[in-house]
Amino acid sequence: MQPYVLVLYYSKYGSTKEMAHLIANGIEAAGVMVKIRTVPNITTVVRQAEASIPEDGDIYCSLDDLAHCSGLALGSPTRFGNMASEMKYFLDQTTSLWLNGALHNKPACVFTASGSMHGGQESTLLSMLPPLFHHGMLIMGLTNAHPALSNTKSGGTPYGVSHVSGPRHDLGLSQDEKALCVEQGKRLGDMVKMLTSSR
Repeated sequence: MQPYVLVLYYSKYGSTKEMAHLIANGIEAAGVMVKIRTVPNITTVVRQAEASIPEDGDIYCSLDDLAHCSGLALGSPTRFGNMASEMKYFLDQTTSLWLNGALHNKPACVFTASGSMHGGQESTLLSMLPPLFHHGMLIMGLTNAHPALSNTKSGGTPYGVSHVSGPRHDLGLSQDEKALCVEQGKRLGDMVKMLTSSR
């Protein structure tokens, strides 16, 4: 099987989805195959089950998609300084992968979007890391080698790329944010190439 990076995200208003696709562009620019996947909405009242394949957009992630990836970019919008419950629900179902070490020594990075500058971007990124540490993954962030990380007035962070979409979620990604998404993807893709070629 050809090595691929899984870009796994949940998006409510579209910003995190756009970031996921830009990160995927960076991974592909590094010469690595990408699978883009999302997770379904969850609700406290179940009226009918979600279809296993959504009507439009990216398809839902399976445990096999995660188990067989060579690297992972994990993205979620900010929910009170934490990852969205939809992403947490998916990660809570990965015990079988933890038991067999399916993700050991695979590189991973995280990304997020929030409605306000003080929406808890960095704590959201940090909230996504513990499951990855427990899975034995190698965590990657962003370096200040890319000028956009120092120049950005909205998203950024060394923990992973972020975006501020505004209180109505109508602010598009800035040029710096877009550049950082692509850079984060390229960095992850380069690491996957390095690790898979040394095996």
